[in-house]
Amino acid sequence: MLPKLIVHADWSKDPYKRWICSAILDSNTYRVSAPVPVQKPESLVVTSLRQANDHGVILGFDFPIGVPKAYADLAGFNRFMDVLPEFGKGLWKDFYKVAERPEDVTVYRPFYPQRCIHRGQATQSHLLAGIGVSEIMNLLRRCELGNEDRNNACSLFWTLGGNQVGKAAITGWREILVPTINSIRSEVAIWPFDVQLDRLTEIKSAIIVETYPGDACVQLGIGAPGRGWSKRNRLGRVSRAPAIRQCAKEMEIDISQVESAISDGFGETVIGEDQFDAFVGLLGMLSVVLGVRDDGLPNDATVKSVEGWIFGQKTQ
Repeated sequence: MLPKLIVHADWSKDPYKRWICSAILDSNTYRVSAPVPVQKPESLVVTSLRQANDHGVILGFDFPIGVPKAYADLAGFNRFMDVLPEFGKGLWKDFYKVAERPEDVTVYRPFYPQRCIHRGQATQSHLLAGIGVSEIMNLLRRCELGNEDRNNACSLFWTLGGNQVGKAAITGWREILVPTINSIRSEVAIWPFDVQLDRLTEIKSAIIVETYPGDACVQLGIGAPGRGWSKRNRLGRVSRAPAIRQCAKEMEIDISQVESAISDGFGETVIGEDQFDAFVGLLGMLSVVLGVRDDGLPNDATVKSVEGWIFGQKTQ
């Protein structure tokens, strides 16, 4: 049975850059709405359930959900979902406090650096030494490794630079995942940790998944960002319009409410890329839900218990 509502959020540590795009099932057709700003993130899952009249919701978020195995081994746990609600409390009380000095970095305070005033003041060697690993590859999850379409991702725990994701993960875990777990744990599942997707839709009202819009572009046939076009540029986004329309046609979904934004490349403003990512990420989720492609989850116990996976990403 198809879920009533699919929601995708392009996430950021900055609230003004958080946008959601949704598709609701109407007469066996998913109808996509235009992107809107995220409101009250701590109640977003509950609000989505109400919108779907408890008929099933899948929500995707563009931030990491899971940690590298090497880090989990050093920190002494083997299930991400067991420890996630404990972050910020007790032994983990400083977990979300981004370390300002190299000597502050530990497995219990792994995010670094808070800021860097002078070039070279903060280096990844400080992060590696504080956590206790020998190379940055030890702090990457399997789904973050590079392939023919992209380079390695930035480590979850490194919080400096334009491609860092650590601070978005902090806000996502604190403002979305943990409040949801605390309020409606019996109704929500976080994929792939709780159970596989085909069973989740049978036993849970809401499913949360990790997404990556850049990867969705590749899987949908829109093309890898940075390889001949840029999603940061309006004309680059406009150039993807024919491929987007073809995707929607093949999936038999209704994108009429977003057509003007697609034609305009989601506008010239700085939020254009955020709206584009919210929309493309939603298309990627729909392609999995509708069976155009599978969820990509590898048969790997570590992925399913500790590291997590990006929804729909091809297994490397």
